[in-house]
Amino acid sequence: MSSVGRQMSARPSSSHPQTGISHGWTAQSRLTTARPQTAASSRHEANYIIAVLEGRGVAREVGISALEKETGRVFLAQLADSPTYVKTLHQIHLRAPSLILVPDTFLSVSDATLASGSKRPSSTSVLVQCLMEEFNVPMESVSRKYWNENAGLEFVNQLTVDDDERAAMLVAVSSKYYALSAASALFKHAEAKLNLRFSAASLLIRYVPIDGTMMIDPETARNLELIGNASYKKSSHSLFGLFNHTHTAMGARLIRTNILAPITVHSSIEARLDAVEELVQTECCFNDVKQALKTLNKIDLDKLICSLASSEAREASTAKPAAARVAQMLNLRNIVNVLPGIAKALEGSRSQMLRIIAEMVSDDRLSKIERLICESLNEDATPAKGGLGAINARVYAVKANFNRLLDVARETYKENVGDIFALNRDLSHQHNLPITLISQDAGFVFALKKDDLDGELPRGFLNVNKQKGRWLFSSLELKKRNARMKDALDETLILSDSTSDRIIQELTAEIILDIGALYKASEAVAILDMLWCFAHVSILRPEFTGTLAIKAGRHPVLESVQAAGTLVPNDAYCCEASSFQVVQGPNMSGKSTYLRQIGLLTTMAMCGCFIPAEYGSFRLHDALLTRLSNDDDMEKSLSTFSNEMASSAMILGIATADSLVLIDEVGRGTSPSEGVGISHAIAEELIKIKPSIVHLHLAVQRSRRTNSNFGMTFQYRIVDGAPEDMSHYGLELARLADLPEDVLVEGRRIAENLTALHAKEEQESRTNKVAIRRKALLRLRTQLTQALNHSALPDLELTEFLARIQKEVVHVLHDTL
Repeated sequence: MSSVGRQMSARPSSSHPQTGISHGWTAQSRLTTARPQTAASSRHEANYIIAVLEGRGVAREVGISALEKETGRVFLAQLADSPTYVKTLHQIHLRAPSLILVPDTFLSVSDATLASGSKRPSSTSVLVQCLMEEFNVPMESVSRKYWNENAGLEFVNQLTVDDDERAAMLVAVSSKYYALSAASALFKHAEAKLNLRFSAASLLIRYVPIDGTMMIDPETARNLELIGNASYKKSSHSLFGLFNHTHTAMGARLIRTNILAPITVHSSIEARLDAVEELVQTECCFNDVKQALKTLNKIDLDKLICSLASSEAREASTAKPAAARVAQMLNLRNIVNVLPGIAKALEGSRSQMLRIIAEMVSDDRLSKIERLICESLNEDATPAKGGLGAINARVYAVKANFNRLLDVARETYKENVGDIFALNRDLSHQHNLPITLISQDAGFVFALKKDDLDGELPRGFLNVNKQKGRWLFSSLELKKRNARMKDALDETLILSDSTSDRIIQELTAEIILDIGALYKASEAVAILDMLWCFAHVSILRPEFTGTLAIKAGRHPVLESVQAAGTLVPNDAYCCEASSFQVVQGPNMSGKSTYLRQIGLLTTMAMCGCFIPAEYGSFRLHDALLTRLSNDDDMEKSLSTFSNEMASSAMILGIATADSLVLIDEVGRGTSPSEGVGISHAIAEELIKIKPSIVHLHLAVQRSRRTNSNFGMTFQYRIVDGAPEDMSHYGLELARLADLPEDVLVEGRRIAENLTALHAKEEQESRTNKVAIRRKALLRLRTQLTQALNHSALPDLELTEFLARIQKEVVHVLHDTL
């Protein structure tokens, strides 16, 4: 068996607040544009501290609590896992951990030497061993007494932001013993080791339900290159690289999470597709949203919110420099100031999701935050990185009349600076030279381009030196005025910083009361950024009808790197009558690419993005499970066969009737007889749920011998049935390789005899006839169901279709009875 693919029917999903009802599709292409160079491009992965706790029972109940300390987001989850802990690993992969916390009873003391290659101690729990193998990050133990459910609930109740979802979240998490215990250890560690405390009602804490997303195991994510390229880490040739045209770090992080865990709620997917379709079809809205998002290019709103929530932003004794705190507040003002532009870009939107986003960024509390900041800080003050601009930003950050002493000091500083500029004008006029001023740490110096000076500098100038094509120099009078200016500046900065500290603390205390509006705005911007990226790469809207049907589908990543028109499109069709598909073909014919293409297109559709195809219909899956790589795993000391069996065991352990399973060349890592036996047994286990098989192959055409392909042309096109003219393609390749003629004749005789014997036994087999009849009846049921639910044929054509399938079924039953 070369390749195995499996699709099963979808079960109903739970309700979701984001809904959509449109089932139409529109083929629409968009000229590609250059990828925006944004600050988000290299900051798509978060930096989570994750606490993991496992129950002591047989059920393997696992609680997870994750804190992203730079963005102030906390996620709680609790799940029942399999012996391989694949679901736990998947949830942790979604959060990109930088540190993992486990109870001290789970981690042996000698595990500290694991990095040097020592043998894993037997006292270490299986969960911790799996975490060590999967994640190359530090792991710390936390005393078991800190894993306390009541303390965790108290933390969550105290720190959760007061928004519309607070009550529902508290109800959902109140009975999750292991998740709350992990939260307790997480916040205890943040306080004791990171010296990190948060204000009350300042963190966005969410309980994550596991059944609302499709589970993609880490091996599948790597094999399908969902987030990164398997060959080159810096390459953007991955599904994330295809999507990531984001303008904000929040949007990039959201895309990463959605690719690794696509949503399974039909109404939510349709709502996203409605929004993407409107952005694709409405060019002005697409461009307006792009321009509005560009204004947020250099700012991470999540991190800015967290800086307000953490105690570091509120305690002057341990705070950042006053200039940095003022810059943060001014950046917040700038962000809040541009949010109305996003709302304006979405005015008149038809899709419900775009309207909800517009409402989220139009919250009255955001206007209140902007007003508070503008009342205290100068609207014209903008953060600067250095030089005179940075100094003036600190000096004039606070508005006048907040501190009379500060007002006087600023006026003195202004007069001293004016005296220096007046001296510069006098000297320029006196010597008839275009002398300019440059601000340095010690004050101002004169500057003059070399081309503007004939001969030497006039007498009276000091400290002359050359720098980058210009002369830098000073004078005795300039030094005196610099000294007076510096004294005035130092006094002004002391007063300004102390006043700024007081004002920033007062502002922060008031803003935190409405911090829920900022979290909501950040989420809205992230969703809009993601939807805009989907629209940027979208071609055709997929449907969700319960049947996998792709017409002329193309591999989305390969299409982005190959020349236009060179990628061969392929169809895929999978229903209850063909839930198990066997794909055959010689090496290099495109089997693996075909399987990967199905997995990637399914992921794109379930994320709410359009797909590269002429038509696409999909099912909703609870998991995407694959076995695609045939390499040894040197890090885990696993051979190819051991790796195959580990992946196969994971698939058989968690696959359900709603899972999408893609297996490539299982059993090739051992002897032929064992490989056939184990692959046959795995196939039978997968077929048990839906006993229906379809045979496919990749088309290959004989041609004259060439040096590159031994006389075979790969067409990379999927075709029904087993390959007919290529049933003995191995012998054909052997002939082209100039094997002796008598060897080829004897080899063909034996191969044909074995094939004929197998065909005769299969034809006379009663079991085979029963299987053919069952398959025909199952196909009939599927065709009638689809005709009833989805047919748009006129009555005459529908009657002809029904008569045709009736004739086919009668013919099959006649031949097999």
